[in-house]
Amino acid sequence: MASGFAQWGNDLYTGRRSYDIVGLRRRWYLIAVALVLASAALLLVKGLNPGIEFRGGSQFTVSGASTLEQQPAIDAVGSVAADEEARVSTVGASAIRVQTATLTNDEVEQVRGALAGAYDVPVGEVTSSFIGPTWGADVSSKAVTGLVVFLALVSVVMTIYFRNWRMAAAALLALFHDLVITVGIYALVGWEVTPATVIGFLTILGYSMYDTVVVFDKVRENTAGVLDQSRTTYGEQANLAVNQTLVRSINTSVVALLPVSAILFVGAFILGAGTLRDIALALFVGMLVGTFSSVFLATPLEVTLREREPKVVAHTKKVLSLRGGPATTQSGATPAMAAGTTGYATQLLPGQHLGTAAQPKRRKSGRK
Repeated sequence: MASGFAQWGNDLYTGRRSYDIVGLRRRWYLIAVALVLASAALLLVKGLNPGIEFRGGSQFTVSGASTLEQQPAIDAVGSVAADEEARVSTVGASAIRVQTATLTNDEVEQVRGALAGAYDVPVGEVTSSFIGPTWGADVSSKAVTGLVVFLALVSVVMTIYFRNWRMAAAALLALFHDLVITVGIYALVGWEVTPATVIGFLTILGYSMYDTVVVFDKVRENTAGVLDQSRTTYGEQANLAVNQTLVRSINTSVVALLPVSAILFVGAFILGAGTLRDIALALFVGMLVGTFSSVFLATPLEVTLREREPKVVAHTKKVLSLRGGPATTQSGATPAMAAGTTGYATQLLPGQHLGTAAQPKRRKSGRK
């Protein structure tokens, strides 16, 4: 099985086997738009569930509780402050966490006593803390600032590194796709958004960007000098780059998702630790969606932008005409290009593979 997977990877790298990822880009665009719209609808309808760190309030932790039922905690808070809504969750195997709105000092002491009686523990086993909303607002402000600075730096660095603003634009669109879907899943699940969640959101942007840069680096390598030859088009060479990095993307994602999955399962179902599950869910969804965008969105978007350049359009028209390809439209693009289905995985000459198709011929030296 391992040898078969290795052979599959070798075939993808040399071009003997190829998947028409770039040519079928309209399909991936429709899937991505549908997921983004669904996530946006979830955010509008359900919204996020901000944790106490963002909304402020009082928090109580009952250690060594005789039961993990939530109703006793709700009744205990209601006996002191009837108008307050209590958020109750379990922490580990024998602890209860209760969150309420801001309470006075007297109400805090009364709730501690009521919780101790409800769970049959000494009052000393019930700890309390207060978190002001100002701290949460400060965290939110810094998170937004960090996101804006990150995206600005990504745009500048990628434009300078690749000498191509189109790659930077495609990468930013892919990042937007990853972030919106991850936040939408979080709204669907309904877990509280904590500082750990925000850290997870920012982390997945870096992971997705890393994977995208690797693919773009291969795209740049494959398309260097592509306009100086007439065997393959820009889109075909970009599609080859995606295929050549496909195995690497899969392996990297699987290796990264395995420990995150373990943390998510342990944090959510065994330890009941909110911090673990909060960041693990964001990382799990973000890495999964980031892999999709790196393979099926980033490069197709970049090709779509590049194929609007007159010189690329003219070159594609020339290559297809030499092959006896379809007639071009008035804009210079073939009908298949306009539909986004140029068949980039199959445009090969007899005895040729894409790994060498774009290499221009070199003049022979006169030296012996």
